[in-house]
Amino acid sequence: MQYRTLGRTGVQVSTLALGAMNFGRLGHTSQDDVTAVVDAALEAGINLIDTADVYSGGESEVMVGKAIAGRRDDLVVATKASLPMGDERNRQGASRRWLVTAVDDSLRRLGVDHVDLYQIHRWDPRTSDEETLSALTDLQRAGKIRYFGSSTFPAYRIVQAQWAAREHHLGRYVTEQPSYSILQRGVESHVLPVTEQYGLGVLVWSPLASGWLSGAIREGRRAAGNRSALMPQRFDTTIPSNRARLDAVERLAAVADEAGLTMIQLALGFVTAHPAVTGALIGPRTLEHLHTQLAAADTVLPADVLDAVDQIVAPGADLAAHEKNDTPPALLDPSLRRR
Repeated sequence: MQYRTLGRTGVQVSTLALGAMNFGRLGHTSQDDVTAVVDAALEAGINLIDTADVYSGGESEVMVGKAIAGRRDDLVVATKASLPMGDERNRQGASRRWLVTAVDDSLRRLGVDHVDLYQIHRWDPRTSDEETLSALTDLQRAGKIRYFGSSTFPAYRIVQAQWAAREHHLGRYVTEQPSYSILQRGVESHVLPVTEQYGLGVLVWSPLASGWLSGAIREGRRAAGNRSALMPQRFDTTIPSNRARLDAVERLAAVADEAGLTMIQLALGFVTAHPAVTGALIGPRTLEHLHTQLAAADTVLPADVLDAVDQIVAPGADLAAHEKNDTPPALLDPSLRRR
């Protein structure tokens, strides 16, 4: 396992981090399943676990808490808030009112007295940066969180938040968690240059592109698993964007074969090769999934392999731009653009 410094925090984290989205009812995993995965991940050298309050309605945090009991101090524990936690309209967002409640709820579920990294899961356009950063700064001073970061923020919002922190003498986001993979490279053109400029640690999610880069999805082979059942449109190859992904996967598989790599090693080695990236979040549901992903822990891609990837998916290109989570609201809502 390799380790890197998380931005400018001085904290050393493994380049592969354990994502807990599949823990609980979403991934159909039991506590025994989760504990086994966490045990194996820690034994392999992973020292960062990332979850969120919204994962299986808080169940993921509960399971993570039970799995790390007695060894919490050896781990960097990260969680997130801002996505809806129920139907009540104020149990979401990045207001002081909600974050103060949300962090206490997460601490209770995790069974800890603080989290190392607390992240705003998505930018909340209804709440000012000053409001959010002020609340996070107070939570940090109260000892409930050590650091705070953002997740899937557009580049201009990352810059705006850095300016607001300086302008109002508040703590700043020290990490960003964007979606990044060989098939979704848009962050290379805007987000990653900004994180480098401001010295943010970067923990990328979906480096296997929702399973497209796992090796399980190939020509003539249907996608299987929970995600394909929940979001069939993401894997329907009659849709042009999915056909483009499948064509790219077939070409990438040939590159991996020639280099003596699995598709997973190619995918994870690719994202961790970027100088702005601190680590990649892997989200195994089973021990088998974990072991196939851990095989990429020491993968370093040579220049000719990286060049071959660039020939298949151009730097800065997104093969499924409509699936991005950092699109400015005005591009999604006609009422916000000249109407």
